[in-house]
Amino acid sequence: MDRLFRALRPFIRRVTQRAGGVLVLAVLATILGGYGASQLSIDTDIANLVPEDYESVQALDTLQRTVGGERDMAVAISSPSFEANKAFAEDFIPRALSLGREADTSATYLTRVEYKREVEFLKDNALYFASDQELRQVEDFLDDQIAEAKRARQDANPFYFELEEEEGGTADTAETTEESGEALEGVYDRLIGKRYPISDDSTTMVLRFYPSGANTNIGYIENLYADTRALVDRMEPASYHSEMEVVLAGRLYRQLVEVETIWSDVTGSFGVGVGTVLLVVILYFLYKAYRVRSGPGFDGRGLLRELVRAPVMGLVIGVPLFMSLAWTGGVAALLFGRLNLMTSTLGLVLFGLGIDFGIHFYARYAEERADGHSVADAVERTFVSTGQAIAVGAFTTAGALYVLVVADFKGFSEFGAIAGTGVLFALVAMTVVMPALLALLERTGLLDLRRGAGMEAAPDDAPRRYSAARPVVVGGLVAVLLALALAPQVDFQYDFGALEPEYTEYEQRDRYVDRVSTGGSDNRRNPAYIVADSREAVPKIVTAVRKKMRADTTSPTILAVESLQERFPLRDTAQAAKLARIAQIRETATENRYLRDESTDALERLRRAAQPRAPIPLDQVPRSLRKQFTTKDGELGRFVMIYPSVGLSDGRKSIAFAKDVGTITTEDGTTYHAGSTSLVAADMLMLLQREAPWMIAGTFVIVALLMWLNFRSLRWAGLALVPLVVGLLWMLLVMEVFGLMVNFYNMIVFPAILGIGNDAGVHMAHRYREEGPGSLWTVLRSTGEHVTMGTLTTMVGFGGLLLSFHPGLNSMGTLAVLGLGTTLLAAVLFLPALWQWLEDRGDAPHASGTR
Repeated sequence: MDRLFRALRPFIRRVTQRAGGVLVLAVLATILGGYGASQLSIDTDIANLVPEDYESVQALDTLQRTVGGERDMAVAISSPSFEANKAFAEDFIPRALSLGREADTSATYLTRVEYKREVEFLKDNALYFASDQELRQVEDFLDDQIAEAKRARQDANPFYFELEEEEGGTADTAETTEESGEALEGVYDRLIGKRYPISDDSTTMVLRFYPSGANTNIGYIENLYADTRALVDRMEPASYHSEMEVVLAGRLYRQLVEVETIWSDVTGSFGVGVGTVLLVVILYFLYKAYRVRSGPGFDGRGLLRELVRAPVMGLVIGVPLFMSLAWTGGVAALLFGRLNLMTSTLGLVLFGLGIDFGIHFYARYAEERADGHSVADAVERTFVSTGQAIAVGAFTTAGALYVLVVADFKGFSEFGAIAGTGVLFALVAMTVVMPALLALLERTGLLDLRRGAGMEAAPDDAPRRYSAARPVVVGGLVAVLLALALAPQVDFQYDFGALEPEYTEYEQRDRYVDRVSTGGSDNRRNPAYIVADSREAVPKIVTAVRKKMRADTTSPTILAVESLQERFPLRDTAQAAKLARIAQIRETATENRYLRDESTDALERLRRAAQPRAPIPLDQVPRSLRKQFTTKDGELGRFVMIYPSVGLSDGRKSIAFAKDVGTITTEDGTTYHAGSTSLVAADMLMLLQREAPWMIAGTFVIVALLMWLNFRSLRWAGLALVPLVVGLLWMLLVMEVFGLMVNFYNMIVFPAILGIGNDAGVHMAHRYREEGPGSLWTVLRSTGEHVTMGTLTTMVGFGGLLLSFHPGLNSMGTLAVLGLGTTLLAAVLFLPALWQWLEDRGDAPHASGTR
């Protein structure tokens, strides 16, 4: 590396000589990169962090192409008048369904709507549309009612004796009867429900529209809501009722609000973080310059003069850094076209990291100028010495980050590609563009860093011992041992809900939707879909899923499976079998000697629902039922819906559900894959857990290898790695002490810190190797101070995420600040103490690196 940088001396000298031309080229590149960066958007769907060739992703794509999006657009119509709400809804629905996309005039935004149900028809024929599981619940209810009637007779007549005791008849308790009654109520609500989707007081009606486009297409969602809002405004709700409100909400709207809010959050955090970083850097160099000019006393005029010059120092470091960010944004736009939740934070991170390079280069350059060297000589000397350390740190960081590119998990791979490129661009900006800017500013007199005008010369202190070296080393090693012992206890956060923020605007709108109960006591939601090759394959898939349900008795995750063929039998044999079963239920409910005299509401509803005696023609099936099982192309009954019995916000339960239903094989050996956003998210979590250890290990191996290539000495490479290894272990110890958890957001911090946190050790080892034993105080006063400032600015960069309202992004900032803080402490406290201890033992490493 040293030979390379010495060979580049003519190049860097030419940069200072032709500073104007270099800056013009940099500005042109910045304009191009900035244009590309301006086209970037944020994709908040964590499902898109899984590779497209994964079966769950392909199944989700098939689902969206054939059935449509899983998420809905809810339209809440609220006024004191039910009739006014109904009139608006019936005028609005056909217009909303005919709304077309500007990009494709032949396509509409929406495929179907949940609105009116044919309640009277369903009350007379409900059991014809019941699934096998629901019919079994009805039969269980009747059995329990018979058992209850028998028990009642026995209680009333102690001499009553049942000659033909049905198996298990009197063993059922009142509690079982109550449970079966609740199950029947759920079946009834699901099959029939309300005629209109209204609140209990009939003042709010909610229409649920289902989209034709992908849920992840934010531009499509924005246009959908904008065009729908325009339609509502044109219809003038007040003309239907003076107090009418029409609120657009739904899960699609949540996704839209999420993107807009996170984008605002990221840009806001970036602005605060950048401003803070620049302020810290300017104040630092202002203090250094003022101390040199004014000495220990107070000099008001000198302070004012330095304050006037302070913005120039901000330009010197800030301008090249902003250029590198623009270049990085342009590359990100070319490579990916959008940012994900992990890479959306990179602007702030790269600013904090890149300014670290700038601090080291500017500080060393100022020292060289204070020693009396010319601009060209100072740039050249800085480039060969500190520039080499910066390059080693940058190459190590970039190399470590590029390791992540091979990961399937896009949170790793895209982060590694963009961050690694950004680090290299920051290196170019700070070692090429900054020297050109320094030369231009000094040439024009806007900056003067000659002796007494910028920074004191490199300290020339007499050799001093690092006090308390042994206690620091012993204490640090004890902390390391504790960390190793407690590291396995650091928990992983599986609860997706705990990582999701509350979106106030969405919550306010969703309150209107919550006024309307969806019905059903078993809370069926978030189904997974299996799209079959043909309608004939659907019963086979249902049979295979039910077989899994029966087999899994230890940790069941499947609540129910539904298909049109079950709710509406299409084949003659299936129709006959269902009618026979309904006839048996009807006979039991009306003719059984224990029930024929009973007239409870539940039995009366059941008797009415068991009326079908002949197959119902397809054209008589309620549209609301058919639409539920119809594809976007109008094909009926080609998919199966599988409802989970567990909450999918828990990652472990989501993974278990994915394992149960993700792949279904029928008896004839045909394999099908279920599709849903939740299944892809489960795959993402499993992928992250599988790849994270390898990515972290691979990153560390690359860092260690690059350290060895740079120092050409195992001992020096090991010493340079000490702050990184010790700092990370200290971080794990703090995490365990304060109960901090790892999650799928902040997991990226571990390889990032491995790439970034090594920088402090590289600079400290380079300077100590350059100065030799006995120079600890000099190294700490100069490089140690610069390392501290550089790491603090990187921490401030990550620290901007601490202002994020998003718990996941906030956790990234917390863990990064903690990790960088512990690696900094290890670099400026533990490593010098270790060197002092080695010096005291007469075993200090020599500059030649031969020991």
